[in-house]
Amino acid sequence: MNVKKKISIIGPCHPYRGGNALFVTHLYHSLVTRFDIQVVNYSLLYPDFLFPGTTQFDRSLQPIRPVPNERLVNSINPVSWIQTAKHIESYNPDLVVFDWWNPFFGPSHFSISAFLKKRFKDRMLFITENVISHEGRWIDRVLTRLGLRYASAFMALSDNVVHDLDFLRNNRKVYRSELPIYGCYDNLQKFKPENERKSLGYNENDKIVLFFGYVRTYKGLDLLLHAFPDVTRSIPDAKLLIVGEFYDDPKTYLSLIKELNLESCVKIINRFVPNEEVGKYYSAADVVVLPYRTGTQSGILNVAYGCERPVIVTDVGGLAESVEHELTGLVVEPDSSQAISNGIKKFFEIRNSINFSEHIRRKVQSNLFSNVAELFETIIQETKP
Repeated sequence: MNVKKKISIIGPCHPYRGGNALFVTHLYHSLVTRFDIQVVNYSLLYPDFLFPGTTQFDRSLQPIRPVPNERLVNSINPVSWIQTAKHIESYNPDLVVFDWWNPFFGPSHFSISAFLKKRFKDRMLFITENVISHEGRWIDRVLTRLGLRYASAFMALSDNVVHDLDFLRNNRKVYRSELPIYGCYDNLQKFKPENERKSLGYNENDKIVLFFGYVRTYKGLDLLLHAFPDVTRSIPDAKLLIVGEFYDDPKTYLSLIKELNLESCVKIINRFVPNEEVGKYYSAADVVVLPYRTGTQSGILNVAYGCERPVIVTDVGGLAESVEHELTGLVVEPDSSQAISNGIKKFFEIRNSINFSEHIRRKVQSNLFSNVAELFETIIQETKP
């Protein structure tokens, strides 16, 4: 009888919300049938004064999928870092996995991995969702070097992140995967586009462009707003649906909407959307636009694919890697409202001649994350002490 290999994963999951928790949840469920998995969650993720939103916690009626976990890591309490390391040592895993996405966690990740390095120095994999945060400063580079110091190997989720690792990898191996497709919101089964559009006040002729997710400067919502007057001149029934919590001051965007005379064609739902409602907005949309100024990869894009919705993305970071131009969506120049406008107009010109849904389904089937369990088998084999 084969004994399952053991993996410890340090990363956020329920009750926390957001893309990182969603990723760890999918990672656990992709590995648990083949490995024994220990998930070490956070008792404190961000101090409240550093978190720009209303709450760090998922207020959905139910988590996407349950993940057994132990909430041990306090991101600002060194005592918890020692306790976490001892807890992992007692489990004696074949591989220790850190989910890395923000330099803020540099001290905690450095300390936990430093305590573990004597026994696990060749068995510590850091999954780098990002290397440097989207709105990074010089201190972020310092904290990233610190936090990733004791990684024995990395897993990158885009070619862009592979490139970003160049400044600190020092001949350490980089394995390649990607974000999973988040087809976990029951969109096609539960939500009917015509019903959801009507419930949002749209009619059957409206052409709905969706911006989804929390609003920060790097996500380029202002560029999309500046693009929309040109869009509506060509497509009078175009509507922009903005859904997500504003981490920036919403007054800036409301003033811009008024200045551009967009009040009649822009709808804003400024709140965190619980799991059970996500599919409602994707179902209502014709296309999802990600007008980002910077980025590596995006869970928003992968939710769109999970709901079989085409995307329009700017060519930044690793976003374009996930889009087959004029098949699963469109790729446009970054930092250009005109390029975004042209992309939206082009989409509505060609959408009846291209079966975007069929191409998205094929793209979903080729997603590298579907082979993540086999990849972990390889990693464990290659990191044997």
